[in-house]
Amino acid sequence: QVQLVEYGGGMVQVGGSLSLSCVASGRTDTLYRMGWFRQAPGKEREYVSAINLGLGNTYYVDSVKGRFTISRNNAKNTVYLQMNSLKAEDTAIYYCAADRYGGNVFDYWGQGTQVTVSS
Repeated sequence: QVQLVEYGGGMVQVGGSLSLSCVASGRTDTLYRMGWFRQAPGKEREYVSAINLGLGNTYYVDSVKGRFTISRNNAKNTVYLQMNSLKAEDTAIYYCAADRYGGNVFDYWGQGTQVTVSS
């Protein structure tokens, strides 16, 4: 029903910046919120950020506040995650996710994109 594809992963030095994109297709008119999760090797999946596609309310996990910015372009069915002042601890596979109107459950997922931050 909805497909999500992430772009923009790669390698960056500590202190650098990287921008991720997530393009949604299919029944995008049903979507209420989109966000980003990440999973580092050997660790549990972490809820990083999200944005309400209508009003624009945002959420950030404490560890990325002031460094990451989520935004959306509804006309392009695209959500972005601008990541600045990157730390080694940000290294993970980043997944785009989306949920529909009527619930707080993220039930659509992208394939993931690797972000590696090194010295």
